[in-house]
Amino acid sequence: MTGRLGVWFMRQVLARLPLPVLRAMGWLIGRVLFVLAVPRRRIALRNLERCFPRATPAQHQAWARETFVRFCQAWLDRGWLWAAPREVVLRRVQLQGALQELEGDTPTIIFAPHFYGMDAGGLALPLRTTRAFTSIFSTHPDPAVDAWFMAGRQRFGDVRMLNRADGVKPIISNLRKGGLLYLLPDMDFGAGESIFVPFYGVQAATVPSLSRFARLGRAKVVGMYTRMTPTGYVAEITPAWEHFPTEDVEADTARMNRELQAAIDTMPGQYYWVHKRFKTRPEGEPSVYQ
Repeated sequence: MTGRLGVWFMRQVLARLPLPVLRAMGWLIGRVLFVLAVPRRRIALRNLERCFPRATPAQHQAWARETFVRFCQAWLDRGWLWAAPREVVLRRVQLQGALQELEGDTPTIIFAPHFYGMDAGGLALPLRTTRAFTSIFSTHPDPAVDAWFMAGRQRFGDVRMLNRADGVKPIISNLRKGGLLYLLPDMDFGAGESIFVPFYGVQAATVPSLSRFARLGRAKVVGMYTRMTPTGYVAEITPAWEHFPTEDVEADTARMNRELQAAIDTMPGQYYWVHKRFKTRPEGEPSVYQ
């Protein structure tokens, strides 16, 4: 299926299906992919083994299987997230928690790590606040899919999508004007863009942008963790982090990972374990994935 045809199918067919039907389809496709996508299954299992060494192999298998199912369900859900009527999205995507943190014009960074509900959470904000909203994403190699992603993520509110290659100036400018920044820095982008800090006790190459953007933008940081539920998604806003940022970028980045761990512990199967989180290793340390 080409990108253009796939986008049409998502918008015109899948977006119209009842949510239980979509979720059942995602469950079936995810279970099949768990069996067939051997390299990604091995990556997910290895990540879970390193992060949860006290869990049993059966538990690792269950979480890995769930992460494939959630991945597929979230992918199919993009059909209605980005094409269904506004009232449908409002009904299915809830925003709760410390909502007072979104009021006013204090520069604010939303730490929104890679749970499978991240795109739903990205719509929950502009649906419920009029503040300018900036987010950073990488370009998809298929132009039709990339255009679909950009249009979907900007369909509500005052949202500006920035490519990672655009640099930091527009990000900091929007923050200092009192905007919101939706930031997903919990990925391994290689040694050149990262520092090594613990993630579940394992040294992980981690982008320190949260600390740096908060300091440069004079911004507070709140967490937003989006959970997939049988009726849609619930995005939870945390209170602003106290004593953040500091002058110690490494300590701030280590804290970010601790905050992320606490969120993952509440829903291990909904995190993006198919990514090689430990791909980049400190000099002289062997690969985690061999």
